[in-house]
Amino acid sequence: MSDLAAVEDDWRELAGRGRNVFATWEWADAWWRHFGRGRELRVRHEAGSYVLPLYLERQGPFRLLRFIGSGHSDEVGPIGDASLASAAFAEERGFHLFLGDEMAPGWAEPLGARVVERTSSPVIELSGSWDDYLGARSSNFRGQVRSAERRLENASYRLATGDTLGADLDTLFRLHRARWPGSHWFSDAEAFHRDFAAIALERGWLRLWMLELAGKPAAAWLGYRFNGVESYYQAGRDPALQRERVGFVLLAHTIREAIQDGMSEYRLLRGDESFKYRFATSDPGLETLARPNGALGRLALALRAVRRRAS
Repeated sequence: MSDLAAVEDDWRELAGRGRNVFATWEWADAWWRHFGRGRELRVRHEAGSYVLPLYLERQGPFRLLRFIGSGHSDEVGPIGDASLASAAFAEERGFHLFLGDEMAPGWAEPLGARVVERTSSPVIELSGSWDDYLGARSSNFRGQVRSAERRLENASYRLATGDTLGADLDTLFRLHRARWPGSHWFSDAEAFHRDFAAIALERGWLRLWMLELAGKPAAAWLGYRFNGVESYYQAGRDPALQRERVGFVLLAHTIREAIQDGMSEYRLLRGDESFKYRFATSDPGLETLARPNGALGRLALALRAVRRRAS
């Protein structure tokens, strides 16, 4: 298959039954337009049943089979009927190594692969009210949230709109680079994220929050809302306001808003940063799977393991 448009309608319908914004056709299409050059689409699908969104890339002598979205999605994998998708995967040929980056637990056996890495992916199960949520946390945590919010009682919050999106994304990337200067996987893919943010805004999925102090941006939070799930993707804050804890306060605000709007789950997404566990109620985690084919596949996997240990 050379064109994602051929499966657009069916893909949208199947992804709409799930709760993963990174499984949507829109995300895959934007990712492919920005990162697909030099790669070969290997999408398999059966109408109304499944989509197997794979691609093939070459790294030196190795042919790697991966899922569309790898590197920027917080969960990749088959969409729709798991058994049919797994059977279709078994028919794949012509690759040395399959790498399934950040997949939900449980896919290793169906895909005939093994787990080579596990990644944290904390979540907050949402029910009741904001006060109910805080009441279930430690007294120390409750005190910190309320104290930080009191210190910023004059802060204002707003969501990006069609009129402000460009400027608000400018602010997000500026604040993110101030906190994480140099090369970073998020800011290095700015064009892709701007592209998808505009699409997500049109679909009603985008949540781009701005926290302002005296009319000036102090922190920004980028996330997506899809089928009752709020996902925190990335953020930025003014490093000069570290003592004011503007990032912490804005994160708490987004959780409160998700609860008030009836979301059932708030995903803090991959990464084991300590601040996430202060808010999280569980961590189902993600798994990276590998399935080598032949000697070259085993060599590619071994070299990957060496690089990971050295990084």
